[in-house]
Amino acid sequence: MRIVGIIQARMGSTRLPGKVLRQLGGGGRSVLGWVVRAARESHVVDDLVVATTTEDVDDVIVAECCRLGVDWHRGPVDDVLTRFTQALEEREGEAVMRFTADCPLLDPQVIREAALVYQAVPGLGYLSTSLARTLPRGLDVEIVSREALERADREATEYHRVHVTSYVYEQPGDTRLLGLAYQPVADDLRVTLDTEDDWRLISRVVGELGDACVPIGTLVSWLRDHPEVCGLNAHVKQKALQDA
Repeated sequence: MRIVGIIQARMGSTRLPGKVLRQLGGGGRSVLGWVVRAARESHVVDDLVVATTTEDVDDVIVAECCRLGVDWHRGPVDDVLTRFTQALEEREGEAVMRFTADCPLLDPQVIREAALVYQAVPGLGYLSTSLARTLPRGLDVEIVSREALERADREATEYHRVHVTSYVYEQPGDTRLLGLAYQPVADDLRVTLDTEDDWRLISRVVGELGDACVPIGTLVSWLRDHPEVCGLNAHVKQKALQDA
């Protein structure tokens, strides 16, 4: 089974514009570059593409993709679901692993485990670590079958077109879903990048743990040992699906 990794990335964040190209750590690596590296180090993604928009402001995303040596596709700004299916049209693959470019602390081992479980269950249409969330926000992984994604593109409306996979798990029909859970539960932690306070936390983590992908166990243990760091963004509320 071929898995196509698609990373959605654009400059126009409402709360933190340009966040995906911020330089994180001392190695000169962008936030997007961290996500690309994690996907590559998982060794389960057969093809990798960054799905950005046709807006002029995202020319710099394309330039960064060229610098990173990763393929790119440009599509609609708000209809991210169509952006994904357009990117997939150009590629061979039975499943899509969805990444967002604002999650630089992804663990390649979690990515790998999700792919191996997905491949081991015949007829599975969607797998995610967030169906029953146990990981810190910003470390989740999801895989969707090409068939389920294309059905969503035909049928989904409103906010489902922004969130790509939400229609699949909210209106699954005959699609088989599977949740992947981890222990110890750490869903109260937040390591996604959406605000300046998120940036302060992530920068602190990288400053202490270095310019490398950090195993989930190491990251959670370190955060538990440093409650003052967890407190940097503990007040940040994730947007509801309908509001994002």
